[in-house]
This record gives sequence, C-alpha cells and structure tokens, in this order.
Amino acid sequence: MSKDWKAHQERGSNIMLHVIRWVALHLGRGPARSLLYPITLYFLLTASSQRRASREFLSLALNRPANLRDVARHIHTFASTILDRVYMMTDRYDCFDLTINNHELIAELLDQNKGCVLLGSHLGSFEVLRITAVVRRELPVKILMYPQHNEMMVRILSELNPSLSENIIPLGQPDTLIRAKESAASGSIIGMLGDRVADSGKTVTCQFFDKPTTFSQGPILFASLLKVPVFLFFGLYKGGNRYEIHIEPFADQIPLKRGSREKDIQDWTQRYAARLEHFARSAPYNWFNFYDYWDAHQRPVEANPQDSVPG
Repeated sequence: MSKDWKAHQERGSNIMLHVIRWVALHLGRGPARSLLYPITLYFLLTASSQRRASREFLSLALNRPANLRDVARHIHTFASTILDRVYMMTDRYDCFDLTINNHELIAELLDQNKGCVLLGSHLGSFEVLRITAVVRRELPVKILMYPQHNEMMVRILSELNPSLSENIIPLGQPDTLIRAKESAASGSIIGMLGDRVADSGKTVTCQFFDKPTTFSQGPILFASLLKVPVFLFFGLYKGGNRYEIHIEPFADQIPLKRGSREKDIQDWTQRYAARLEHFARSAPYNWFNFYDYWDAHQRPVEANPQDSVPG
C-alpha cells in the first residue's frame, strides 16, 4: 500500500471540497447535486493518476476490466459524499435516508457507560457516523487522526462546525494514548481508520483482493492498548440521499500475547482486511483511495504504536 495517498488523495479532495462547499451553502442540495456532473467530468479529464488508480481498483472489484464510465461513476460517488459531508457538518440531518445495521450493539455498551473502538476506512463515509449519533442517540465520539495530513480539510470543515476540533484526538502526540484511554474509560467511542499506512510505523502484509498488501499495524496495536470492545464501521453511500451503515462486532478486546505477538497482529489485521474487501466488493464505487494501493516497494519501519494509526 503506497504512502503516496497524501500527495494524491488530499489534492483532489481539498479542491473538490472547496468547490462543493460553496455550491452547497449558496445553492442548496438539489442544484449542488446537478453540478456534480461537470465536477466529475473535470476530474475525469484532469486527474490522470487518480483515474488510473480508480481503473486498477475497479477492475479487481468488478472482476472485469473497468471502463471510463465506471471511473466516472467512481468519481461522482466520491463527489457526492463530499457534498453530503457539508450538510452533515452543518446539522442538516433531514437530508438523508439512513439504514443502520446493529446500532443496538453500541447502544448497549453506552448504556453501561462503556467505551469502544469503531474501526473504519476510506470506504464510503465515516462522517455519516455523526448522523447516526444524532438520529439514534447522542453518541460521544472522538476521532483519532493526523490533523497535519488533512489540514485543509479539517480547517474547512471546522469553519462549518467549530465543535469539530473538540472531537479530534491528534495522533503522534505524547498524550495521544492517555487521552484516548480517558475517553474510552468515560464511555466514548474512539473512531479510527485502518486502511492507510502513515509516514512511520510498523506494517504487516495481508492478502487483499488476492494480492499482498501492506497495512499499518497501528490500529490493532492501539485497540489492544485501549482494552475495549472493537467494532467495524462502514457507512456506504447508496445513491441519492441514501446511506447504509454497517456496524459489526470485531473483538471483545484484542489480546496480543507476548509469545505470539507478531502472529496475533497479522491475524487480526488480516481479519480487518478480509471484511474491508467484503464491503469493498459489495460497494466498489465507495472506495475512496485514489492512489496506487498496491505499492510493491513499501517497507516496514519501527515506530511507537500510537504514531502509526492512519487518520
């Protein structure tokens, strides 16, 4: 898995976010959605590396050579979720039709004032968790992320909703683990993404779409340190205003035994990769890693576990 994601993905998403934010706030969701087509065409014509990455992934996920129409649909789906993110951040929950699977599993924990980890990915919208929280109950959510890797996006979204920064626990800080443990102990949900490799951090090779793929060890290491239940979270965009949220039990806790630590990390990461592949195959146009995901030259490096959770 290439670390090139910061150079490629954030370029596209930040430019697109600026354009879509203006349209959404000034014209409304209906007119904004109509403008997603020229925006899609623009990126289809100009974003050559993202276009190649899209075609490569979709060919695997669709089990056939992806064509230009597939790539256009892929970009349009991405643009649609960015547009919706603007409404989610400005509390326009009435815009969306949600189907939520297994929400009661987390509600039961919160009723007991127990925290948990929600392990997500760049498949679909993780931000839809915000709507889930409001629609079903007020869920206390803290997101682990590297703000410096998403600086422009965080700033733009913070302008829409200043409370965003209160829910972020920055990764790579001396007190990151302490803050996460305190939040989990007080009954908060700790959200993190597990499908990208950060600048530093130990990695593990898993099978993903039948190809050796590098994943960060960070999410599994971090979750094991928190010693709370872990759930998988996938917020899949289904077109129009519809989202389908899947919450799956992953582990009551993640134990890493001293004598089999590396194997345990490998096994847990492979389990995550398998479920990520399952949902990516079921909703391939929701895959929002627009870069070379299978970089054969990726090499693992040593780092503190709390520095290796991608956000």
